[in-house]
Amino acid sequence: MASEVKVPVLGESVSEATVGQWLKKPGEAVALDEPIASLETDKVAVEVPSPVAGVMGQQLAAEGDTVSVGAVIAVIEDSGTAVAAAPAAAAPAAAAAAPAAPAVTGEVPALSPAVRRAVLETGIDPTSIKGTGKDGRLTKEDVMEAAKKAGDAPAPAASAPAAAAAPVAAKGGRTEERVKMTRLRQTIARRLKEAQDTAAMLTTFNDVDMTEVIAARARYKDLFEKKHNVRLGFMGFFTRAVALAARDVPSVNARIDGDEIVYHDYLDVSVAVSAPNGLVVPVIRNAESLSFAEIEKTIGDFGARAKAGTLKMEEMQGGTFTISNGGVFGSLMSTPIINPPQSAVLGLHRIEDRPVVRGGQVVVRPMMYLALSYDHRLIDGREAVTFLVRVKEAIEDPMRLLVDL
Repeated sequence: MASEVKVPVLGESVSEATVGQWLKKPGEAVALDEPIASLETDKVAVEVPSPVAGVMGQQLAAEGDTVSVGAVIAVIEDSGTAVAAAPAAAAPAAAAAAPAAPAVTGEVPALSPAVRRAVLETGIDPTSIKGTGKDGRLTKEDVMEAAKKAGDAPAPAASAPAAAAAPVAAKGGRTEERVKMTRLRQTIARRLKEAQDTAAMLTTFNDVDMTEVIAARARYKDLFEKKHNVRLGFMGFFTRAVALAARDVPSVNARIDGDEIVYHDYLDVSVAVSAPNGLVVPVIRNAESLSFAEIEKTIGDFGARAKAGTLKMEEMQGGTFTISNGGVFGSLMSTPIINPPQSAVLGLHRIEDRPVVRGGQVVVRPMMYLALSYDHRLIDGREAVTFLVRVKEAIEDPMRLLVDL
């Protein structure tokens, strides 16, 4: 008996998705609730679990196909029927095989587009690599690390048939590859362009001396981690600083709705975190009332689940302000783009020792550039500068975060 696998409900106002990757191949055993496919929506990747235990049957959609909620995308066969039929189908194939045919020793795993590209570029055999991703799947980093190790090792002598089979690009040759944009990347592109076309966007900058925050982290990080089982990072300080600054300048935490301005008495902070298919922006709810530990635990959980592709749609909806930390990638300065319908985004950047003047003396301090991009239709320049100054004051004197100044 066969069971149908249907596209699950994907979230409010989401009616379709793209088949990103099949995690099981026809003929493979499938456990109850085991993920068999990954679907890409406008905001997040969603895994489709098997409704029953059995054997993966026919796949009714290919990777890259657009499918609607409720559509049947695969069939799970009864394990007893599939196992009984397998020997009969395998016997003729075994008899027809040539005696000298080499045995297949490894099963090619399901690969994401990024991993497939890395395999093609490096020439590494994916069956020879142990995956470190979810459920043992290969990641791009696994392939690159294997390629690095292979490059450090002495090259084995290749047999003549293998050398003839491997395509070799001509020296100095130029190649191109066309890869269809994922649904997530298409949505990111569309929304960012809409922000540029709709908002009167402007960016203002300031810099902040990170000396006191770095000292506070060094002083309390071990005790903090021991008590709360999470690292004390910079995002806790900046989220609290934004909450204080937004209280003084509420327009940065507001939005335009038609000809009205909607002010919020809460701060839901969208934080950009890296996922396999691009940046996603989950939301820290009621950030103004959270402790450092609660903020850091929430961010750590978002980061781990973004890499695993298990963030939920509702966790990325409804933010009122965004913090984007390009510093983790080495960015010195940038002009972040607003995440509609929000009216402002704070960009953080890398910390760099620079000479500054303190008390008439030139000293070296760990400095960071801050960038606030905002919708000038709602936020005046004076308000934007005041907001950044409030954030700067709180970071340079963290005691303000504790005494609510």
